Amino acid sequence: MNTLPQIAETTQNLLVWLVEDHDLFRRTLMRLCVPERGIAGAQDFANAEAMLNALREAGAEEKPRVLLLDVGLPGRSGLEVIAEIMELAPECRVVILTVFEDEQKIRAAISAGACGYLVKTARPEEIVAAIHHAADGGAPMSPTVAASVVNLLAKLTKTATRVSLSPRESEILGLIVKGMSAKEISKRLEVSIHTADTHTRNLFKKLEVNTRAAAVARAIREKLV
Repeated sequence: MNTLPQIAETTQNLLVWLVEDHDLFRRTLMRLCVPERGIAGAQDFANAEAMLNALREAGAEEKPRVLLLDVGLPGRSGLEVIAEIMELAPECRVVILTVFEDEQKIRAAISAGACGYLVKTARPEEIVAAIHHAADGGAPMSPTVAASVVNLLAKLTKTATRVSLSPRESEILGLIVKGMSAKEISKRLEVSIHTADTHTRNLFKKLEVNTRAAAVARAIREKLV
């Protein structure tokens, strides 16, 4: 995971939007978005709804290339509107800028489509560098946030490698993926429904799921069948 790059000279003139309810901090961000820093200009909003309304009305050339989005907004939070932003402006790169660093919010933001996650204590030059990094297709992260993302990935990898299915469990998982019912599985395996259910419960426990749908999703995602 890339952390923040150093500011480099650029000829880009990016259109940036800011969504931040703290007036003083929003004005500080606006002062950073100037042509001398390779940013054509910025449009600022104090809440998510005002930004979404403007995004709905904006033409293709008026939509931002990068959008700095706070999490703790009045009304709808930043995390709640990321998916909608992506629908209205698919080319826009959303960078979360917030005081929150907990893994749950980081995971939610990135899962929803945010490309970066910065803490508000980042230096001005780091924020400007992150804007350009995001516009170029990068994933700017504050160092502490990047460490949290690495920890999340490590946990996911550890969970995936722990799964060791018996031949019977692998067979049952394959039949579940094919959409076979418990009765059909027991008939195929030539065992009682009770025995098939026991194998299935053990399978679900190993996969750390509670439903057939979740088992199928994990089987496909991790190529277990």
